Amino acid sequence: MAYIVKKFLLEKPTPAFRFLMDAFGVRMGEAQKMIDRRRVFVEEEQLLKKSALIVGNIGVVVFEGVSKGLKPVFETEDFAVFEKPSGVMIHPRKRSDGYTLNDEIKSLYGNDANCAHRIDKSTSGLVLAGKHKKAEIELKNLFATRRIHKSYLALVHGKIDACIMINTKLKRDVETSLIRLKVHVDQRGKESQTQITPLHYFVDKDVTLVEAIPFTGRQHQIRVHLFHVKHHIVGDPIYGVCEEDAERFLDGTMSADEQCEITRSSRLLLHAHSLAFEYKGVSYKIESSFDAKKEFYNLMKGKK
Repeated sequence: MAYIVKKFLLEKPTPAFRFLMDAFGVRMGEAQKMIDRRRVFVEEEQLLKKSALIVGNIGVVVFEGVSKGLKPVFETEDFAVFEKPSGVMIHPRKRSDGYTLNDEIKSLYGNDANCAHRIDKSTSGLVLAGKHKKAEIELKNLFATRRIHKSYLALVHGKIDACIMINTKLKRDVETSLIRLKVHVDQRGKESQTQITPLHYFVDKDVTLVEAIPFTGRQHQIRVHLFHVKHHIVGDPIYGVCEEDAERFLDGTMSADEQCEITRSSRLLLHAHSLAFEYKGVSYKIESSFDAKKEFYNLMKGKK
């Protein structure tokens, strides 16, 4: 498990934030965040006040990376690029989430290292991480100002024989949806743009390998846009299936065999293929070595 409880015996009454600053070598703001996030316990009771004096048995919930040996595919002194497998989260949302990409990042570079962006758990491919806080902030700013260019590869249902530019607004939490976190095309949403370029059509399975370039960074953008133009991604258990099945997948009540039968793959066939950007005056273009044409074809089950 990525989150553990570190235990301390504090013999003298000490301001909680001061204890955390000394024990973990963090600044006051970070210490206060640990309390705000309900990660500090005194005699097994959750600490709620940042100004409290604490003494006795102290427990602090911390993230401790556990490596499975995943190494970066590219790195500099400031950042690293990892090839994330499908099914692995970027970072945990709760203590029970277990192994995530952040385990590898923090195991290699320390607790100040973090991912600079996210891709879905089901999506595989390149993820950029800052090795320290300053690099993380600079890289996140590049993403926020759209100065990092990303491309993805996807296997989609049906034949696409020309480039498509998709411009539709996207909104989460649409009232008519059974699924609160699902994203929908909606005029009340945010501007979103994706370019789709066909690369290869597989006649026997009636699917097309495409390159997808998102010019905006909305949640599930590529998945929703491809679903919107009636070419949803093979293996997508949320878009392209009925909402009852999507809800079962998200609730964890759909078996792996059912998922494969319904979506025609054991995983979402979407891969983050390249990252291009300039950092400290140096231009980088990092491409994945993953053979999506071969691997995605083999992962797809059955014929149309």
